[in-house]
Amino acid sequence: MAARVRRKPDDAKRMILEAASKLLAAGGPAAVQVRAVAAEVGVSDAAVNHHFGTREQLLESLLRFGGAKLKAELRNALSEWTDGPAELVRALAAIYADGYAELALALHRSGWRDTGSGMLDEVIGRLHDQAVTRCAATGRTPPSREAIQLTMAALHQALAMEPMFGADFRRSAGLAATARERTLGWWTEILRTTLAGH
Repeated sequence: MAARVRRKPDDAKRMILEAASKLLAAGGPAAVQVRAVAAEVGVSDAAVNHHFGTREQLLESLLRFGGAKLKAELRNALSEWTDGPAELVRALAAIYADGYAELALALHRSGWRDTGSGMLDEVIGRLHDQAVTRCAATGRTPPSREAIQLTMAALHQALAMEPMFGADFRRSAGLAATARERTLGWWTEILRTTLAGH
């Protein structure tokens, strides 16, 4: 029999969430079962339950884990910022393509509600600061913080729903269901236009 590996609680939780995230990306929320996560990590079901309680609590923690990953990706996109808003749009789209949109919707249907974490506050602040600096250099009037907030809220909503409904919505407008890249390009231009001021 193999010796048990004792991990620090934070390390064990991170490993469990990473395994759950992998299952989520492969099969959606239904694939994130305690037994499957435990098998992925190589621990017992009881170990997963010890750290997260119920499956519902595991899913809620997984959604917060996804939010933290998203914040890190957006922060990275802003620090690199070589192609303007394109990195930001792609980072936001990528996290939802990995199953987090479906997870958020499934939790919402079960009664869970986001308490207003302000997940995009840092991004909006940095975008506003950058826009003010660029507009000062070009003599343009910078966008208001609220204009950036409204644009980011609409972008966030659209990209969160993209994996589930994007192809259907494009077809409803007479576009090919496969026009995802053009849709991301359109959102990039919308964000670029907002940030450019007037």
